[in-house]
Amino acid sequence: MPNDLLAEIVSAVPMPALMVDQTERIIATNIDARTLLGQNIEGRHFATILRQPQVIDAIEQSLRSKGPAKTRHLANDGAQDTTFEVQCRYVNGVGTVLVVFQDVTHLEQAGQMRRDFVANVSHELRTPLTALMGFIETLRGPARDDAAARERFLQIMTDEANRMNRLVGDLLSLNRVESEERVRPKERLDLTGLLQSTLTSLRPLAEAAKVELALDAPTEPISVTGDSDQLRQVFTNLIENAIKYGGSGGSVDVRIQASERDTAIRGPAIRVQIADKGPGIDAIHLPRLTERFYRADSHRSRELGGTGLGLAIVKHIVNRHRGRLRVESELGKGAVFTVILPR
Repeated sequence: MPNDLLAEIVSAVPMPALMVDQTERIIATNIDARTLLGQNIEGRHFATILRQPQVIDAIEQSLRSKGPAKTRHLANDGAQDTTFEVQCRYVNGVGTVLVVFQDVTHLEQAGQMRRDFVANVSHELRTPLTALMGFIETLRGPARDDAAARERFLQIMTDEANRMNRLVGDLLSLNRVESEERVRPKERLDLTGLLQSTLTSLRPLAEAAKVELALDAPTEPISVTGDSDQLRQVFTNLIENAIKYGGSGGSVDVRIQASERDTAIRGPAIRVQIADKGPGIDAIHLPRLTERFYRADSHRSRELGGTGLGLAIVKHIVNRHRGRLRVESELGKGAVFTVILPR
């Protein structure tokens, strides 16, 4: 078969591909392969281009056995490490091997995310479980007849059990929100009324923390399309966080602003800002705040009953509403969480 025809065939492959002949030289490539491996690779021995031993072995095996071979090729696109699944197929009648690179980076990342998630859940559950088992053993032994110690240990056990219960509840909530993320809500709701109700329910917590809650909203009702239960969960989480972590400033301000064209979503929108005057968040933490189990202050978060999933749930709910979540903060100047929802 003429090399020109081979080149046309390889060029039609919709992913990086090249062809190696019996002299072990690359005789045809497509544009994706040249982008991945270099522009001037045709006519060169494949081992000088594909220097990873497992890839060289796979091509040599396919040339010798005239059968298929499969392996992995690792690369870097300048922004991140990438993984390719390499398929080698011997082309009978031509005496060449077709080598195709399929990008499986997203599958590798998804697998790593699952492994990290399982590890994090196991870690979060192991701590309270270990505490519970230790106190049970103590109550059965040395503290069996110590009424004061028994009462103290039972209170700690209750706190740890409640912590596990919150974690399981947040995991179920996160799973439910993720499963519904592609389904856009259709219900119209009064956003001002929902925020007023949320502030009322959180007022006892604010009073206990000596924090004043204030709502700044237009006089006319503001309505949006959304899921009332999920949006209540979003604002409850953000306002509760502002009270717990930013309450040292003495106040939490909630503002509602409407605009005919918001640059974040390129259309009519409502912005809800939750601002505190607390210690603020170091800029290094801001890009990762919505990651599962990520905490800017792990010790304080656990002390206050945080599971590390609240902002991840918020992010997925806001995504479901086709909105945006913005976080602005400086150390010593408080934090502002802004939820932007299309009108």
